[in-house]
Amino acid sequence: MSGRTIALVTGANKGIGYEIAAGLGALGCGVGVGARDGHRREDAVAKLRAVGVDAFGVPLDVTDDASVAAAAALVDQRAGRLDVLVNNAGITGVWPDAPSTVTPENLRAVVETNVIGVVRVINAMLPLLRRSAHPRIVNQSSHLSSLTLQTAPEVDLGGPSGAYAPSKTFLNAITVQYARELAGTGIKVNGACPGYVATDFNDFQGPSTAEEGARIAIRLATLPDDGPSGGLFEDAGAVPW
Repeated sequence: MSGRTIALVTGANKGIGYEIAAGLGALGCGVGVGARDGHRREDAVAKLRAVGVDAFGVPLDVTDDASVAAAAALVDQRAGRLDVLVNNAGITGVWPDAPSTVTPENLRAVVETNVIGVVRVINAMLPLLRRSAHPRIVNQSSHLSSLTLQTAPEVDLGGPSGAYAPSKTFLNAITVQYARELAGTGIKVNGACPGYVATDFNDFQGPSTAEEGARIAIRLATLPDDGPSGGLFEDAGAVPW
């Protein structure tokens, strides 16, 4: 696999994560399918291999230090480096989650996965990414993260959110700081907004398909060397913060 782009997608056993893995695989990448559930992970790997993707399973719980360290060791053993990291794993927590009803326990759980989990994975994978000629990190964000959109009277983003939306705003801030720290290293770090996608996240209510939602992450994962870093993007371009 030395000449092939190696990607790892967290939460890749279903939905948008699976479609990101499939899309990167279709471009010729070797793809690590990161997921907690062993049966779903291996089912996803089998489906990807059936359509010609060089996929391999990566047991990965982003909330567990030992699991993340083991995942980094597995990728290192298999490929010796990592070219693309897509942090797609995330949870909504209890929904709806108006600020007046959200509990500290639910807020902690959402931040633990959606923010701290991303930091945990990035930091574990950075030594492998530094070995890549064209390293890319994509953090799966949301239009709900945008303070500009949330405060625009003409924009309807649903009801107030006390945990999920703020966790993605926090993630945007983390993304910017990684981009600042890694400026000049060749590692590009960006946030992706997939849009309102029909997945089990929202009881399949979104108007877009998971395949459509995966497009922006795939694009950011394959940016040219003169591409942006530290931004938030959707299919149509930059998303206001």
